[in-house]
Amino acid sequence: MIDLTTSYMGLTLKNPIIIGSCGLTRSLPQIQQLAAHGAAAVVLKSIFEEQILMEGQSLSSPQASHSQAADYIAYYTRQHNLSDYLRLIEGAKKAVDIPVIASINCASAREWVGFAQAIGQAGADGLELNFFIVPGQIEQTSEEIEKTYFDILAAVKKHIHLPLAIKIGSHFSALSRMIFDLSVRGVSGIVLFNRFYRPDIDIDREEVTGANYIFSTPTEISTPLRWVGMLSKQVKCDLAAATGIHDGSGVIKCLLAGAKAVQVVSAIYQQGPEHIEDILDQVKDWMQKHNYHSLREFTGKLAQENIADPVLYERTQFMKYQAAYTGE
Repeated sequence: MIDLTTSYMGLTLKNPIIIGSCGLTRSLPQIQQLAAHGAAAVVLKSIFEEQILMEGQSLSSPQASHSQAADYIAYYTRQHNLSDYLRLIEGAKKAVDIPVIASINCASAREWVGFAQAIGQAGADGLELNFFIVPGQIEQTSEEIEKTYFDILAAVKKHIHLPLAIKIGSHFSALSRMIFDLSVRGVSGIVLFNRFYRPDIDIDREEVTGANYIFSTPTEISTPLRWVGMLSKQVKCDLAAATGIHDGSGVIKCLLAGAKAVQVVSAIYQQGPEHIEDILDQVKDWMQKHNYHSLREFTGKLAQENIADPVLYERTQFMKYQAAYTGE
């Protein structure tokens, strides 16, 4: 009998597959479909800090001061106001028997944090803070940016008693230390990593555009794999891997590195909710082949502390691996 259960954020999951915050988790029928095909939890489509702040008032966030951004957020807020978001939480909790995790995309510690309390009252099983702070201003120091993260966490924790996770990007000057410092501030989980909007340039029209490659590829798994492998035994909370996880082998790799769960999005967009079942079957087949009966038997088996050559996670140059292909 194969046991796929795991624990993440203090929540018991029937398997390690979480559908990350995306358009697939913004409506009740879609959430029901994901649950029916085996998703162990869903993170609802993020509601933006600016949406919360501007309901009933003018847009005031400096991160969205550009007129086009303001127009978009104003339109989105009219279509998806905060009461709708709370009703989605309530409806999902009644319709599915898996954890429903709310999500806020935030960039500052402001009065919006009171909305986190309403999320708990609506019945969410947890809250994921999707941090989005672009260090694009030369005047901002790394210490100031990191302090913003810590301030947001402290402010939110005053308002809620739900399990709290944070989803971050990989661009920090001292990433290991930052992840550790976040883990000791009362969070239940950290998701590694966020996949941000990617700008591009149209050379014919000579204008900046959004990149066409919005979905991740399986090769992108190397980044979360490296950092989960290095830190899973050192941090004080659960780690979940995200980005580049498209099949059962990706899930297995992340678990071996020490992740307690994974977030899958792009593969479900591309192959449909049915692909969740395929991924789970692949994991089960591998476990049977290797004579594992539960995830806990191999989760973290290949974390940095448990392997003979721990420097493999830290290596930055190809060295002898490149030489094998060049004949050197």
